[in-house]
Amino acid sequence: MDLSGQGRKIVLGLGNTLNRDEGLGVHAMKALEKHFQLASGSLAPEVEFLDGGVLGLNLLPWVEECSHLLVLDAIDASRTPGTVIELKRDEIPLFAGIKVSDHQVTFQEVLGLASFRGHLPPFLHLIGLQPVDISTGIELSPLALAKLPELVARAGAVLEQWQLVARSMA
Repeated sequence: MDLSGQGRKIVLGLGNTLNRDEGLGVHAMKALEKHFQLASGSLAPEVEFLDGGVLGLNLLPWVEECSHLLVLDAIDASRTPGTVIELKRDEIPLFAGIKVSDHQVTFQEVLGLASFRGHLPPFLHLIGLQPVDISTGIELSPLALAKLPELVARAGAVLEQWQLVARSMA
């Protein structure tokens, strides 16, 4: 574990963009990246945006190299569809629990393996949304799309808390 904060700083979007809200994490990551491109450089230059799609265990090297990892994803927490969900490092189930599809089980295994190997990022945060529609389709459901600005704002607040943003996202 990199307690110095000198590891990689990654915003990781997860999900299958061919299954509507299942691809929420990738859409949210791209929206956050676009927000900061338009904000004329207020984001620390070392922050990386990564489309993790459904790469699962292939993401382990990136996770283990991080000091800061912000994960954006669809989260099935048996809540009302469209509910925004945030979990801090110690609240994220590492092997089972909250899941919506096979990619999340695998990503939970990635986090579990990183923890077991002593490389779970010290700064780890998950922001997601209870999916509305995970049927085949490339666009988010109208409710998920309407929640995208809130996800971007919450993600920006986490980056700001981690002192990776020069100013407020307001």
